Amino acid sequence: MKKPLIILTGPTAAGKTELSLKLARIIGGEIISADSMQVYKYMDIGTAKITSDEMHGIRHYLIDELEPDEEFNVVRFKDYACGYMEEIYAKGKIPVIVGGTGFYIQAVLYNIDFKDNKEDTSYREELENLYKKKGASYLHEKLTEADPASAQAIHPNNVKRVIRALEYFRQTGSRISEHNEEQRNNESPYNFCYFVLNDDRKVLYERINRRVDTMMENGLLKEVEMLVSRGCTKDMVSMQGLGYKEMLAYLSGECSLEDAVYTLKRDTRHFAKRQLTWFKREKDVTWIDKNDYHNDENEILEALLREIKTKNIIPL
Repeated sequence: MKKPLIILTGPTAAGKTELSLKLARIIGGEIISADSMQVYKYMDIGTAKITSDEMHGIRHYLIDELEPDEEFNVVRFKDYACGYMEEIYAKGKIPVIVGGTGFYIQAVLYNIDFKDNKEDTSYREELENLYKKKGASYLHEKLTEADPASAQAIHPNNVKRVIRALEYFRQTGSRISEHNEEQRNNESPYNFCYFVLNDDRKVLYERINRRVDTMMENGLLKEVEMLVSRGCTKDMVSMQGLGYKEMLAYLSGECSLEDAVYTLKRDTRHFAKRQLTWFKREKDVTWIDKNDYHNDENEILEALLREIKTKNIIPL
């Protein structure tokens, strides 16, 4: 018997957090965060991190687990998430993976093998030096030549993933995009429901803009100043996240605060668009368009529960 798994994802600011809490409470679930930034301590405002009070007693994993100077990637996410899923199953509960990082979700759902080669790091070090000398755009152009599909999927600012794709190409002679596509055809080891929560594009973008305004009002700039005082730099994976790199650019004198906020809103909207493109490529996905349910959270929740019951994921 395949073990049950529920996934609730969608673009940033779609409303996943509140819905996931209601769902987890009804089905006896515990939540694993599939967010590449909420895993870091001290980074609360810019990640729109759920607070302990907001969890309402629902156990959450992969939130506030790493220091900002630690590296977090898909390989580590898969290791952590699979370990936590076993803990959740052992308690007789259901894991609910919640978050917008589609690559992380895919890694667990289809048990993707990344063939992570840590023995020879010479080319990785060469690429890291190239990044320091010539910048992220130069590396991304190299990736475009070697693996166009990966270049399209990976943002130029995600230097770690760009380097990993180039390293994979050098080590194996194959494109990592083709390898991952093959892995996506694996049969999932889980009996799962994969929900993508979505909203009208205009509404989503307005919510993103408001969220950024709220982050600024709540002290995003002070949060980044605090992180800098703790020794965080722009080269860290954590500080390359949305909200943090823009505030760092302002603090280093590269732009005005007004321009930093404008860039953050624009890049977050672009990020949401890329997330939707990713989820449209995924198979066995159940799209939940909020407009179809009159933006009524209870109607949406009932739709999720109907699908879970129809697919016989768990008895309801």
